[in-house]
Amino acid sequence: MRLKTSLLKESKHKELVSCVGWTTADELYSCSEDHQILKWNLLTSETSLIVKLPEEIYPTDLHWFPKTVGVKKQAQAEIFVLTSTDGKFHLTSKMGRIEKSVEAHKGAVLAGRWNYDGTALITAGEDGQIKIWSKSGMLRSTLASQGSPVYSVAWGPDSDRILYTSGRQLVIKPLQPSAKIIQWKAHDGVILKVDWNSVNDLILSGGEDCKYKVWDSFGHLLHCSLSHDYPVTSLSWAPDGEVFAVGSFNTLRLCDKTGWSYALEKPNTGSVFSLAWSADGTQLAGACGNGHVIFAHVVEQHWEWKNFVITLTKRRTMQVRNVLNDAVDLLEFRDRVIKASLAYGHLVVATSLQCYVYNSRNWNTPLIFDLKEGTVSLILQAEKHFLLVDGAGLYTFSYEGRLISSPKFPGMRADILNAQSVSLSNDTIAIRDKSDEKVILLFDALTGKALGDGKPLTHKQEVLEIALDQCGPSTDRKIALIDKNRDLYLTTVRHLGQEPKICKIGSMVHSMAWNDAANILCGIQDNQLTVWYYPSVVFTDKELLPKTLYIKDGSEFRRAPQVLNYIGTKVTLRQGDGSLVYSSVLPFPALLHEYSISARWEDALRLCCYAKDQSLWACLAGMAMANRELTTAEMAYAAIGELPRVQYINFLREQPSKESLLAHMLLFSGQVQEAEAAFLQAGLIYQAIQVNIDLYNWERALELAVKHKTHVDTVLAYREKFLQKFGRKETNKRFLQYSEGVEVDWEKIQAKIEMELSKERERAANTSVRSSVASRR
Repeated sequence: MRLKTSLLKESKHKELVSCVGWTTADELYSCSEDHQILKWNLLTSETSLIVKLPEEIYPTDLHWFPKTVGVKKQAQAEIFVLTSTDGKFHLTSKMGRIEKSVEAHKGAVLAGRWNYDGTALITAGEDGQIKIWSKSGMLRSTLASQGSPVYSVAWGPDSDRILYTSGRQLVIKPLQPSAKIIQWKAHDGVILKVDWNSVNDLILSGGEDCKYKVWDSFGHLLHCSLSHDYPVTSLSWAPDGEVFAVGSFNTLRLCDKTGWSYALEKPNTGSVFSLAWSADGTQLAGACGNGHVIFAHVVEQHWEWKNFVITLTKRRTMQVRNVLNDAVDLLEFRDRVIKASLAYGHLVVATSLQCYVYNSRNWNTPLIFDLKEGTVSLILQAEKHFLLVDGAGLYTFSYEGRLISSPKFPGMRADILNAQSVSLSNDTIAIRDKSDEKVILLFDALTGKALGDGKPLTHKQEVLEIALDQCGPSTDRKIALIDKNRDLYLTTVRHLGQEPKICKIGSMVHSMAWNDAANILCGIQDNQLTVWYYPSVVFTDKELLPKTLYIKDGSEFRRAPQVLNYIGTKVTLRQGDGSLVYSSVLPFPALLHEYSISARWEDALRLCCYAKDQSLWACLAGMAMANRELTTAEMAYAAIGELPRVQYINFLREQPSKESLLAHMLLFSGQVQEAEAAFLQAGLIYQAIQVNIDLYNWERALELAVKHKTHVDTVLAYREKFLQKFGRKETNKRFLQYSEGVEVDWEKIQAKIEMELSKERERAANTSVRSSVASRR
């Protein structure tokens, strides 16, 4: 990826250009110290003078009133705020007429920014004050006052916090008066520019120490650049938060959100004082010290999938290369490409007006449909359909171009969704709620309606990243999530009326991806590549989980690699310096998943015997237990030396009825309440009581015995035996109360238990006879 820059031979402005701002994706306004405001039309390459400002106005910053807010379109998108050195800000119309001038600061007003919904304007001045104004220019409050000039200011993603510079320090100040202020030393020189992105919640800063830095919203340093030749005079996030641009003297840099540099341009611009991205994130404009306005657009983006490599060669042209036979196809588009995604044998390309869907078997005839409005900010693909996110909402389309669904929820802000906070599978869409980051909203991909009873999934910590698995039936869909403690959890998406069981399967996990063809998960865990061959084993036998892992030493990776994708047997990682590394995983686990789904247990056993890998045997044991395939499970457990479990499987085989077997299988998975409920539903009261006795849940055992008026003496007898063993006396009031009126006779109790078991056997035998007669008929 790089920037393709263009400069006119002669500058249109006579003096330094101080600020630029886009009105549409093809129209830009620029302000200069020659008092002119110029309009640049990129379609016709024309430049026209909008207005000559009064001689006393030297502009310092320009910001257009926001056009779209969440889903609503604003009517008043035709004004901008212009700050100047005379201590005023000017609300100016698109025609260049100054609607209102407001005395704001002593000395120059150095920055002016609208918040995301246009309800407030913030100004920062040379006098060290930061003030908040209403839309019409009335002063609401003075937020901060300090001894040094405030050179730059930015709104937080929810417009509820302000980031500003204070010499070498950065300050995040919430608008609520009682909330805590975060302040830290960020640079070794005065900080000149800051920016805060609403999608990824990351902060950029640059200053006179000639470095740019990336921070999270708590002030933790994520990346620090090397010291460059000149001070960093401007920087700006692309709207989708994937890349940012940095400007300094005769220098323009394009960087990834993690900080490493994609490309460096050395145009003849003087210092670049202001940078602005167009709303679709494809173009960049810079205000230059020598009177030029520099334009740049992003080209040479790459997408890879299996044997295809696709490159954006020009704004409207893509090149498809098949690396197996070196065949090359060129794809031409009517408008410029904004977003693209390549996966599951399909290329989805969104231009400014249309969406193109290509099948990898035929690059000549794309399916084309028109997009409503708004710029596509994200494309996610699953095997059967794909999801488009634009400023107005989320839309699921089939690869034939048919709109399938459009999920909606209260407080939806589609403009701040990214690949970490949305996930798509063939049947489910998961979205992390922005208003409460502990909540994950789940929707049916085919209807757009909330899943189940409409209750979202709630985690105990804020969630950073979510990912749905891609294979298997919808009833078995799982979601993996990483929380802010960097712990990795797994839970089921569809749970009928019960509280979902959220199981921890890893810690210190920094990024993750599901395999495209089997439910295998990989992630970067504490700088090592970890592959969870069968993560769902945590629901069947969680002690098997560590035995189903494949861990690759991190010595071949440099600092903080990120998982990009996991396709077939290849994991693609992006290292901290931007280089790509590929790591291969054995094909056996995916084969094992395939055999398990199609119930080919003989083949699964053969595969494990052939591979002689303990982790595969552990996976097979978990899969067989989940499918109640006891013979295979017994052999797999024996192969990894789990003798207690082999004995338990033999105990399961001796169960007198199917109901008992089911309940004991639930017990094996640690689902005690479900096992008890299964016994009670089948009318096996004694078994339910015995389970609680075995687990020393005395209170519950007595409660069940009293409620069903049976086996009270059994509970008391076992309780007495337990206390005698430890030489203790009974202190529980309920047990004392019942032991007075109930006589404990072990012979009677044993006889009663025998009778219960024989009754159960008889009932099971009768059921099987009935079913065989019915089948004969």
